[in-house]
This record gives sequence, structure tokens and C-alpha cells, in this order.
Amino acid sequence: MRADVGDRLVIKGHAVGEPDRDGEIIEVKGEDGAPPWVVRWSDGHEGLLFPGSDAVVEHYPRHTRPRS
Repeated sequence: MRADVGDRLVIKGHAVGEPDRDGEIIEVKGEDGAPPWVVRWSDGHEGLLFPGSDAVVEHYPRHTRPRS
């Protein structure tokens, strides 16, 4: 799994009724887009993340990335 700064990360809820978590990748610490990544979650919290199998990266072309 690889990502670029500005990509969106989505982690699926683990239980019925639990919402998905989403955030913007604001820093890539691994080589060539590899984890770990620093993520700014939609609630404003920032943290270092090594994604699991429940994580999905949504890639955005450079000129259409959403602003945070």
C-alpha cells in the first residue's frame, strides 16, 4: 500500500453501526509512499499510522485534491 500527501485514508468500522473513520494523509514517512503516514482525521486529531487490512487509500490527482 502506498500513498501521497493529500490522499484520503478511510478505515472501515469494525462493528455493526460503527462509522468509518476518514482523514487526510499529511506526511509520508516511508520510502516511496510506504507507511507509516501522519494522518489528520476528520475530527482534527493527528497521528502516526501503520494501516491494517481495513484501510483504503483514495488517491487524488494533484490538481483535484480536496482542501482540508
